[in-house]
Amino acid sequence: MKRSMMATKLYVPAPRRGFVARPRLREKLRLGSDSGLTLVSAPAGFGKTALLADWLGDATVQERRVAWLSLDAGDGEPATFWSGVITSLQSAVPGVGSTALELIGSSPLATELVLTTLVNDLAAAPQDVWLVLDDYHTVDSQAVGTGLAYFLENLPPQVHVVVSTRSDPDLPLSRWRVRGELAEIRAADLRFTPDETAAYLNGVAGLDLAAEQVNTLDQRTEGWIAALQLAALSLRDREDAAAFIERFAGDHRYIVDYLVEEVLEHQPDAVRSFLLHTALLDRLTGPLCDAVTGRDDGGTMLLTLERANLFVVPLDDQREWYRYHHLFADVLRGRLLSEEPAQVPLLHRRASHWYESHGHVEDAVRHALAGQDFDRAAHLAELAVPMLRRSRQDAVLFGWLKALPDAAIRRSPLLNVFYGGMLMASGDLAGVEQRLDDADRALAEAQRPAAGAAAAGLEGAETQELQMLPATIAMYRASLAQARGDVAGTSAHARRALDMAGPDHHFARGAAAAFLGLAAWADGDVLGALETFTQAVASLRAAGNLLDELSSTVILADMWLAAGRPGEARRICGNALRQADARGDSMMRASAELQVALSEICRQAGDLSDANRHLETASAFVEKGPMTESRYRWFVASALVAQDEGPDLALSYLDQAAELFRPGFFPDVRPIPAIKARVWVRQGNLSEAASWARAAGLSVRDDASYMQEYSHLTLVRLLIAQQHAHPDTNAAAGAVDLLDRLLASATDSGRGGSVVEIRMLQALAHDVLGHRRQALEALGAAFAGSPEPDEYVRLFLDEGPPMIELLREAASEAMHDAPDTATHDAAAAAHAQRLLTLGAPSEPQPPRPAERPPSDVDPLSERELQVLRLLDSELSGPEIARALFISHNTVRTHTKHIFTKLGVTSRRAAVSRARDRGLM
Repeated sequence: MKRSMMATKLYVPAPRRGFVARPRLREKLRLGSDSGLTLVSAPAGFGKTALLADWLGDATVQERRVAWLSLDAGDGEPATFWSGVITSLQSAVPGVGSTALELIGSSPLATELVLTTLVNDLAAAPQDVWLVLDDYHTVDSQAVGTGLAYFLENLPPQVHVVVSTRSDPDLPLSRWRVRGELAEIRAADLRFTPDETAAYLNGVAGLDLAAEQVNTLDQRTEGWIAALQLAALSLRDREDAAAFIERFAGDHRYIVDYLVEEVLEHQPDAVRSFLLHTALLDRLTGPLCDAVTGRDDGGTMLLTLERANLFVVPLDDQREWYRYHHLFADVLRGRLLSEEPAQVPLLHRRASHWYESHGHVEDAVRHALAGQDFDRAAHLAELAVPMLRRSRQDAVLFGWLKALPDAAIRRSPLLNVFYGGMLMASGDLAGVEQRLDDADRALAEAQRPAAGAAAAGLEGAETQELQMLPATIAMYRASLAQARGDVAGTSAHARRALDMAGPDHHFARGAAAAFLGLAAWADGDVLGALETFTQAVASLRAAGNLLDELSSTVILADMWLAAGRPGEARRICGNALRQADARGDSMMRASAELQVALSEICRQAGDLSDANRHLETASAFVEKGPMTESRYRWFVASALVAQDEGPDLALSYLDQAAELFRPGFFPDVRPIPAIKARVWVRQGNLSEAASWARAAGLSVRDDASYMQEYSHLTLVRLLIAQQHAHPDTNAAAGAVDLLDRLLASATDSGRGGSVVEIRMLQALAHDVLGHRRQALEALGAAFAGSPEPDEYVRLFLDEGPPMIELLREAASEAMHDAPDTATHDAAAAAHAQRLLTLGAPSEPQPPRPAERPPSDVDPLSERELQVLRLLDSELSGPEIARALFISHNTVRTHTKHIFTKLGVTSRRAAVSRARDRGLM
């Protein structure tokens, strides 16, 4: 089954025959070219679509590129809505939005990233582009509205959006109105004037009414075009026109009810039946109408209705596809429910079967749901799973799952598993387990004799997805155990998945091997993890799953870092990045993840310039990217780089990371709260760090455990800092024994990276306790314990003045030793001197030049002043970005410019300096 968009949704309606010329409204639309948004807002039947069709058909606007999207209730999901918008724009500007369309496949949808990418493409459009969103009121979605507001705020000047809607959208219209960025056409504008009413009734409709009769209808309809159309239709061939007009009264709803009854009563039974039975279709074509009505005259009937002006609107130039006027369709549906309620489910089911047979799975599911044929809807969803997974349309599947009754999902092993995946993405681990249990039960039922399979709705669904389902369930259970920190459970479920996967099921085998590797990693067996996970990556390659293969390289690099081989981690990430970049946009997610990994490696090696460059490259995707397991890592890497700019910025990034983090597929070997505690220790905020240690239940008497190692090493840093702050407390004494136990565990398991860090902390712990000789020996062992000592720079320099003092002594002591007795010391001294050169020059720094007078300072731009004012608040960087409707990356750029112009290095200093200079 294929996923496709009905081309008729993109059809720009042709001007209607006999349309009453309305130059005053054309002028309003022309003035909209000075605004980003033109809002055409009025109740049903005020001629919004007809007006736009007439305006766009004007020869004076032919040079403009026009993209049209007719919206309906099925477009309420952001992924569907923005897919339609981009497809529509591509019909006007070929090639635009291809990257954005690929990004929509992620789940949950990263709307701002999609729109940022789309806006960047549109900025290069050589001509004015007009995007018309017709019937926007059918999209009742706050998520769509939020994305549309962001899109409109960032439009390039040559792009204009027209929104046609029955009710005002939930957009910041007041703000745009004040800025002069909004053009509006309201019901008061759209109402027919008396002259236009006369032109329509006597010109277009040909009724030849007296001026008094025209005025009466104009007053009683208040220029409402739909009511006038219905009145004209009812007046046709009437001999008692005056009496009819005299009775014509009441509010709009009753007028419409009365007139539609008049219209329907004057139609032959065959026409009336056709109208009612096809009213539930959003789009009409002959074969579809035949399938729903059980007749064979659908095409002929649609042409007849069009000629009779019975409220059908053609959707293409071939007159194959139509739709009813929305107001007319609403009334027809109401009549159908009133007169033939039992027919409604049957009609929806017939429509569902037709759409399925023609490859339109989403429409087929929608009508099955509307017809309350939930087992069929579930079955169709099952058949669509392979297609949706290949195209990464998880959001569509999750939308169906939310619409299906729970009982229908529980009968389907496939849907239970993927519902569990949706819950895991949201962090509901208990819900995941229940769904996997339901999947096991449903699968057992499906594997019974034919009656059981039919009851489960899986007849004919023996696809590879179903064949692989037992292994898939086991993999999800491994992931669940991983998220709960159950290493043994992770390994057991992964082995079970591996046993159940067939020899040709490379993806299943690769995923199972990956979990075995992750379990070994979580257990501290890094060498075993490397061997197993490398095999997993090879299986992904054999399965042809390049995206997952390249993304998994990031995890493999983490393992090499734990093994003390950052150079190897750098090499494999670089190779994978070149492959990803060679594939272009399709591998953008993997490319971004690899850039983040390389940023951390570069920072550790002391190359802050490259670290920032990698983060900058990745930011466009990761910062607003899909909610993947690794998205939070961009914020962690940014926090590590930002520590030198000030702890507040680093902590802000870590807060963002914590919001995004979801336990799941990877061992949490570097918990975000522990990273924050390290920032506090470096900042000197020992009380916050101590509160973290108490809340985490950490003690120097704890057993050595790899999953707790990062937290234990953070605790050691806290104890050393407390000892420096209060020398008489002997706070660091217990840290020495803990470090000895951690060192033994790391050495036995081949975790070379841990060995370097532990020995470095041993040096600091001995030093603060007054054991200078032991401190220097531990420092030398830290240098000697790594085959790649030059890759470890920030590990040492981040420890600040105590480490600088030790490095200076290590460098100077070796200079006084005889070369033949101090080879080891000489190597340590050389490395110490290199670190000092990189991070702490031995010569005193010259005094800073006197501050320039304010008149000599580079002026701040208006946007920089806006950012500066918000820096003087409690808002985080991402919150400032949202407040100003710009990207977080742009906020960072403005902040750097502000710091440079004011000659400061922190947010607080910038605000203070700005106050001194009268800029606030």
